[in-house]
Amino acid sequence: MRSLRCALLGLLSLAVLAAGAGLYFVAYPNLPDYETPKGFRYLDQWSEADRHVFYYTPQGTQVKGLEYDWFRALELPFSQEKFAAPNYLARFGFLIDPRQQATAQNPGNLPVGFARHEDDETGRAYLDITCASCHTGELRYNGQAIRIDGGAAMHSLASTVPTVRGGSFGQALGMSMAFTYYNPLKFRRFAHEVLGVNDERDRDQLRHDFKQVLDRLLGTAYNDWHRGLYPTEEGFGRTDAFGRIANTVFGDALDPTNYRIANAPVSYPQLWDIWKFDWVQWNGSAMQPMARNIGEALGVGARMQLLQENGQPVPEAGRYASGVRVRDLHTLETTLMRLAPPRWPEEVLGKIDLEQASLGRALYGENCAYCHEATPKPVDKRFAPDRDPEWRMRVVPISIVGTDPNTADNIADHRFDLTRLGWTQGELDRLDVRLYGTSSGPLDLSSVSSAKGLAYITAYVEDRAYRDAGIGPQERADFNGYGLPIGVQELRGYKARPLDGIWATPPFLHNGSVPTLFQLLSPVAERQKTFWVGSREYDPKHAGIRTERFKGGFLFDTSTTGNSNRGHEFRAGCRGEGVIGRALAPHERWALVEYLKVLGDPRIEPLLEELPPRPYNPGRTCP
Repeated sequence: MRSLRCALLGLLSLAVLAAGAGLYFVAYPNLPDYETPKGFRYLDQWSEADRHVFYYTPQGTQVKGLEYDWFRALELPFSQEKFAAPNYLARFGFLIDPRQQATAQNPGNLPVGFARHEDDETGRAYLDITCASCHTGELRYNGQAIRIDGGAAMHSLASTVPTVRGGSFGQALGMSMAFTYYNPLKFRRFAHEVLGVNDERDRDQLRHDFKQVLDRLLGTAYNDWHRGLYPTEEGFGRTDAFGRIANTVFGDALDPTNYRIANAPVSYPQLWDIWKFDWVQWNGSAMQPMARNIGEALGVGARMQLLQENGQPVPEAGRYASGVRVRDLHTLETTLMRLAPPRWPEEVLGKIDLEQASLGRALYGENCAYCHEATPKPVDKRFAPDRDPEWRMRVVPISIVGTDPNTADNIADHRFDLTRLGWTQGELDRLDVRLYGTSSGPLDLSSVSSAKGLAYITAYVEDRAYRDAGIGPQERADFNGYGLPIGVQELRGYKARPLDGIWATPPFLHNGSVPTLFQLLSPVAERQKTFWVGSREYDPKHAGIRTERFKGGFLFDTSTTGNSNRGHEFRAGCRGEGVIGRALAPHERWALVEYLKVLGDPRIEPLLEELPPRPYNPGRTCP
């Protein structure tokens, strides 16, 4: 009996310690401290009005139904300080301007990409996380902050799976909501702030509605954890975008048997010039701008119903109601067409060595331009004849570029059962979906790829959203983007995009596994195998992020599945298996880095000396 009591006491002690550790990381998540910059500047990429449109135009997304005013009223778990305080949210990596004040576009004075939308059906105002939250960057150097509009975010947003280190926005939000619900004093303050004079009358209903959202948030965390859906920690600046969208649409909204392991986090790609691309997504799988944007909104949490309340298929004429705001998505798309690439700010990051950059331009022509040069298509070769220019995006097979294959492989290999939707081939044939590079024939609904499945679902969501918004055929063509169909291709490779402004988008490769451009031009053996992310401190010499350990940082380990830093390698020897070019001497790498700081910059390019590049020579491929 005594042994049993000791064992039970030991188990109880372990449980208390575990609970205490969990509560500690709830109260004090492992996050970097936010430091107010000494100086702050925007680059001359577009107008201030365009910037605010991009930052705060809603898409129709919801955080599990979290209302905007609820979010503003939440307190931290162990204090009365507000969870939505700009300086606190900045610790997760969300972007604020130290001078910012509440405006009509941003009434809650929240970070970039935290918007507000009123639901057309309920009239309730929801927190709307927009594309700007993930596609806006910021760099720091010598205490100066440089905003990169359309760049890569460095935040800890996506992870829903609880970790001992804490530090994810989703986890912290769930804990603040839980402490608000279960602490009577907190909930009383919360209700009074949200309801005002209607506090006493509506408090019970608020408590009921709040608990539903909390249950959804915690339910998602439990589902993702016990199914092991996201085994590769994303950390700062990454998410498995395609995997999360597929799990949201095919798993959450349709059938739990459709959940798939998502172990391929990607960085957030830059958005300048993207309207000129013939194919988008990291693997070049999507063509139509509106379909791409709807897919993104669905993945972030736009309301959607794929089945009737009784679980039966929705009739063709009624498919598929959603919260997607197509007029706002079109506004965002057309605004981004005015976004220019960021230009190197010499007054902050240092003067350009024109002699080095001149040599670098010749080396770029020899070693990089074949894949990365923006190549305008002739009118008769364009997907959209009216788009001028339309750039051909070269998708380089994994077998050649050799970078981490998980993203491309998962998109190519994962299959989903969509038979519950009740589609027929005749119905699908009436949709404006065009499949490239696949054999003709009926679609096997029991085994559909993510790209094809999302294309057809998006087509229905898009059509319904247009009808609900009163958008006719002529306007639809404009909203879709030059009348483009929902085009899909499935290639096991990655897009080699143009490199204007590439200096401002570290870390590099699609999975963010290489911290600087200098390392990217070096053999794999010379690249860091581990480095710390989460800081925006910039290294202007190597053109990338600083990688030293710092408080609250995330250790990026390239040996983890999905995190490989191999491939895209310049090295002596045979071509293939990721070796794409000859070995570059150190002075050549430095020259290339110097040129990549100013590639496409109309202020600097005319000042460079014309040095003829050597002919591109991919080298021999060994058997």
